[in-house]
Amino acid sequence: MRNNLNKFQRCPWCGNFIIHLAIKQALKELNIPTEKTVIVSWIWCSGKMSQYIDWYWAETLHGRGLPFATGVKLANDDLVVISYAWDGDSYGIWLSHLLHSSRRNINIVHIVADNQNYALTTGQASPTTPEDIKTTSTPDWNQIQPFAPLKLTESAGCKYNIQVSDKDLAWLKKAIIDWIKHQWFSHINVQQTCPSFKKW
Repeated sequence: MRNNLNKFQRCPWCGNFIIHLAIKQALKELNIPTEKTVIVSWIWCSGKMSQYIDWYWAETLHGRGLPFATGVKLANDDLVVISYAWDGDSYGIWLSHLLHSSRRNINIVHIVADNQNYALTTGQASPTTPEDIKTTSTPDWNQIQPFAPLKLTESAGCKYNIQVSDKDLAWLKKAIIDWIKHQWFSHINVQQTCPSFKKW
């Protein structure tokens, strides 16, 4: 964790706390040295993740985490590279990066905190918001069918897909460990708690 940060910039009970713990436990259990790991995060609620983990990290531009992570991995194949983002970036604003990363199949673990809304900007509907849900951007209920994230990445060529709940720390940690051991691009969709805006 960065020395000048003395508190987490997250809402109480946010699912990012469990995901954070699962990543730390997985890396510790695999006994991967600090200098052999790079955590790449994006921005907004989940984007601070890299700052709170005592490994090498980069907080990148909005939606540009996967291209950055790809560059890191291509520059040094010995590194364990974990990309951490959220549903709005991964499945919406920069979906193309996720699909092409799945096609290229470079050894990166991509973890998505899927809270089904744009939480930092007060809970607008995202690409994974269920139908018939009221959000700040859909006051008359969301009428757009949500994406099925695992089907998206599978159709683009990703062979290692899994969906896990942030309520199951043990299973989430195991998924991260298993996916780090694979030598190909992998995608973990974490159904994330959002106590401030996910009211369904």
